[in-house]
Amino acid sequence: MTGLMPTDADLIPTERMQWILDRLAKEDSGLGDPTLLPAPEGRELAEQTNTRWNSDLPEMSVRELSIEAPEGHSIQCRLMSPENADGLIMFVHGGGWAFCSMATHDRAARLLALEAGAHVLTFDYRLAPEAPFPAGLMDCKSVWAAVTAGNPDLAACSGPRALAGDSAGANLAQALLLMLQEEQLPAPDAALLFYGVYDANFETASYLGQKDGPGLTRAKMMRYWDWYVAGAADRMSPLVSPLQASDEQLRKLPPLFLNAAAIDPLRSDTENLVRRLRSLGRTDPYTLYPGVVHGFMQMSLELPEARKAAAEAGRAFRELTGS
Repeated sequence: MTGLMPTDADLIPTERMQWILDRLAKEDSGLGDPTLLPAPEGRELAEQTNTRWNSDLPEMSVRELSIEAPEGHSIQCRLMSPENADGLIMFVHGGGWAFCSMATHDRAARLLALEAGAHVLTFDYRLAPEAPFPAGLMDCKSVWAAVTAGNPDLAACSGPRALAGDSAGANLAQALLLMLQEEQLPAPDAALLFYGVYDANFETASYLGQKDGPGLTRAKMMRYWDWYVAGAADRMSPLVSPLQASDEQLRKLPPLFLNAAAIDPLRSDTENLVRRLRSLGRTDPYTLYPGVVHGFMQMSLELPEARKAAAEAGRAFRELTGS
């Protein structure tokens, strides 16, 4: 579905999505809301609950590596390489800038690598609230610098390059595009952005219509934002809220591929970004997936729409980069 506004039917979970939601409600009964726990405990819970999506991993070459950041710390990375890989996608995981890791997104990243026919590089950036903005973004910049500077561990990853990310990872990827543009640094050939956070406006149609979930809620997002960037004025920076970027900044972005879940408080963020891009004459492809919730691409073991979204993202990588 490519329209900008979902129908009432799109907001009803598919039969399989409802089955998954019922299963999660049963499995997670009594675990509580991780955003209401101290961050380390919430993080541990997020790791625990995401293990269910990371079995039966697609086989490919996997290499662990470390990148040294200018601030003096090491960033742990994982390079996933299917056979005959051409090009590289730097994938930024989501989790509200506070949770999740390479491990929680392992299967999703491998599927993207298979569908794109490209190497996928994932990494563990610093997380809020212990490391609020701009720590995570600066780690993204450090990893991208290693990609473009010919890091010897990535020497075999020739071909086109792209950024990708889901949810808060899409926010970081989009912010990195704007930072690279501002600092006149090498940019990727394209970006793949999945159900991203692009603004700190909690009064959008989807924030109000899907405020109670299922899954992600308006209240959870507000808590994530408080951990990442507490000050209202600071949230107006395009590096925090990419929808605050100027028309000129958006015009200069590389080709984008965007998707959104219909049953998601963040849906309007993507819709509003697509409207801005189209108003500027851009034709970046966009897909709205009806009947699914935020984070659905994690659910590829059980959800057909997740596998379809991975395939569409892989195809977009090849089409947008000409590979």
